Amino acid sequence: MKLGLQLGYWGAQPPAGVEALVGAAEESGFDAVFTAEAWGSDAFTPLAWWGRSTSRVRLGTSIVQMSGRTPASIAMHALTLDHLSGGRFVLGMGVSGPQVVEGWYGQPFAKPLARTREVVDIVRQVLRREGPVTNDGPHYPLPYAGDGAVGLGKPLKPIVHPLRADVPIWLGAEGPRNVAQTAEIADGWIPLFYSPGSAHMYADWLDEGFARPGARRSRADFEIAATAHVQVVETAEEKAFVLDALRPMVALYMGGMGAKEANFHKDVFVRMGYGDLADRVQEHFLAGDRDAAAALVPDALVEDLHVVGEAGEVREKVAAWEESGVTTMLLSLQSPADVHKVAETLL
Repeated sequence: MKLGLQLGYWGAQPPAGVEALVGAAEESGFDAVFTAEAWGSDAFTPLAWWGRSTSRVRLGTSIVQMSGRTPASIAMHALTLDHLSGGRFVLGMGVSGPQVVEGWYGQPFAKPLARTREVVDIVRQVLRREGPVTNDGPHYPLPYAGDGAVGLGKPLKPIVHPLRADVPIWLGAEGPRNVAQTAEIADGWIPLFYSPGSAHMYADWLDEGFARPGARRSRADFEIAATAHVQVVETAEEKAFVLDALRPMVALYMGGMGAKEANFHKDVFVRMGYGDLADRVQEHFLAGDRDAAAALVPDALVEDLHVVGEAGEVREKVAAWEESGVTTMLLSLQSPADVHKVAETLL
């Protein structure tokens, strides 16, 4: 199993010290560096900026929100970054949720699986550069001939010859049908809140996708890149402090991300057996009492989603993640010292 550094998306300001973090990951044997986006910083620009000082690690997005760009635009970003990195780019994409898609991007959220399938197909057409790119699907028709079209749209091939036709495409997916489709059409999966304890829940969904006619991969060569916070601590008090620091983020995704009627992250916790807890956390969170929401999240759940403990305990827990099928752990780490400590413990 490989280790990746998850830089995430920015808060109110660009984060400080990221170049040192990336440098530590490169020199410590990490396999990859990933960036993300929500509704502030984008994923591609920071990856190019901080990735320019690297020569070995893979550079990936986890995840690019599909509704923020046309499929051809996503493909242009991918082929550009793949050239600039010498063939180290990984394109991680996802559909996000209706609040962001319709509220931020001003795009319809309906039919997310069908839209995903069209986006992946168009991106792959661009990267293969076998002919002019076209699409007969209803979501991203190429050439466009709908309302407002002037009738002059022309199928085009990219001017730039892509470095690789098979840039890895990993998809963020949470529900049963989305996970199955990911196993069918993608090179990898970026789950949210995956853990060894919940791995069994996804096994049948993945197998359904691998068994479909024309599936791109099998379980043997399919990547699962799970995000977690891994921290080596020395004392029980330090461990308790770290768990408390992680609790609010669990509460945010359980109760505060998405609308009350449509929170796909909350649905994951419901499937994991935390339905009553998720309802109570959401109730407090949406009422504005984030502290009360976080206080409801039990240590056992935080420890299931993250890896915190003394060195031997961390090694044992990480081995369980690998055994569950994870091929890359994307780690949120705060300092070069943390990067080096995790590398010394696990690599």
